[in-house]
Amino acid sequence: MFKRDAIQWLRKWKKSSTRKPLVVRGARQVGKTSLINQFSGEFDVFLSFNLENPDDKKIFSKEIPAKELFQLMLFARHKQNKGEVLIFIDEIQNSAYAIKMLRYFYEELPEIYVVAAGSLLETMINTQVSFPVGRVEYMALRPCSFCEFLDATGNSQTKDLVENLAVPEQLHDSVMRLFNIYTLIGGMPAIVAQYAENQDIVSLDNIYQSLLAGYIDDVEKYTKSDTMRQTIRFIIQYGWQQAASRIAFEHFGNSNYKSREIGDAMRTLQKTMLLELAYPTVETELPLSPDLKKKPKLLWLDTGLVNFAAGVQSEIFGKEDISDAWRGRIAEHIVGQELLAQTNSFLEHRQFWVREEKNSQAEIDYIYKNRMYGIMPIEVKSGHNAHLKSLQLFMQQSTCKKAIRFWGQPKAIDNVTTPKGKEFQLQSLPYYYAGQVEKIITNKN
Repeated sequence: MFKRDAIQWLRKWKKSSTRKPLVVRGARQVGKTSLINQFSGEFDVFLSFNLENPDDKKIFSKEIPAKELFQLMLFARHKQNKGEVLIFIDEIQNSAYAIKMLRYFYEELPEIYVVAAGSLLETMINTQVSFPVGRVEYMALRPCSFCEFLDATGNSQTKDLVENLAVPEQLHDSVMRLFNIYTLIGGMPAIVAQYAENQDIVSLDNIYQSLLAGYIDDVEKYTKSDTMRQTIRFIIQYGWQQAASRIAFEHFGNSNYKSREIGDAMRTLQKTMLLELAYPTVETELPLSPDLKKKPKLLWLDTGLVNFAAGVQSEIFGKEDISDAWRGRIAEHIVGQELLAQTNSFLEHRQFWVREEKNSQAEIDYIYKNRMYGIMPIEVKSGHNAHLKSLQLFMQQSTCKKAIRFWGQPKAIDNVTTPKGKEFQLQSLPYYYAGQVEKIITNKN
């Protein structure tokens, strides 16, 4: 299995003097268990427990002090307490006692490294189970980024060029071809690993089907209500066609479901990190408050899953410019996926900007926030600068002096003047730099 960039985050966690037990959050099959198994190689002792296994769960069946529990864990795995010890408790949601003990590992055994994960944690946190407030920290794990895809497929030198914003123009077309493949297949770890092994796109169908079937099977675990169960199943089966579109809950997907039913189901799925409801803002300066009365944009976990489930793979395959596929929605979706992949914070949410006045309609694809440099408007489209009317309207109202446009062509920097005379710099960048926005914003060149 290829290495994930999140390993670097885990190493920082390991070295931190304020380290707490870590809860890894993420959708089903994004590689949480594989990541921790990789990380375990950096410890002297690794104690792994899956609480879906009755024998492992039995270890947490009786409430005993943390030090006694630790000795029991060592005994169960025939290990000795020598050197650095990593404990991994997978599917921890199956034991309220195991969750409770995270606090006591933090307070009584701070020298022990503890990581927990669970495929259904997101629907249970703050509802059915209570995690020790202030005694744990969280990390979000998401599908593979383009740079992780490059590393997995043996293109590590190209990865270095992309990460350093240093792809020479003569290599632009070859890097774009790789990015188009990534856009087509997506970043689910099992998909990337299979493609890296045989470079055969057709052979991935069974994995896509297995992933989708697994999400549908999980519906039974998300809720006990028949109506909610049916609604969630409908969204997972047919909601992919609405990717990167603004949606209305009422009669979503031409169904007979009411707004409240779809809204509740969508928010449940959002907790699983399978999708995100990105709400617009009407602000042009920080702080950006989401307008929850306006239609959200539906963004799914992974673009490759969108392509397969929505049946649009043939539209993307062979396209020189992905903005020509599916009315530009796939290009917008993959850029959004790359923006989110830059962080391991589960608190990060994507936003876009709208103006919905009677005679002035405008929309910016994404508004990216940076703590030090404020906000950056991001458009995802090809075409002449004069056609970016929404961007010019936003820039006229904002104090921003720079904007980003992602497209399929090489890098270009232009000075643009709005109809009312405001000048700003427009950086038009290849799609493959979408995962480097933090570096782009802080780059003084």
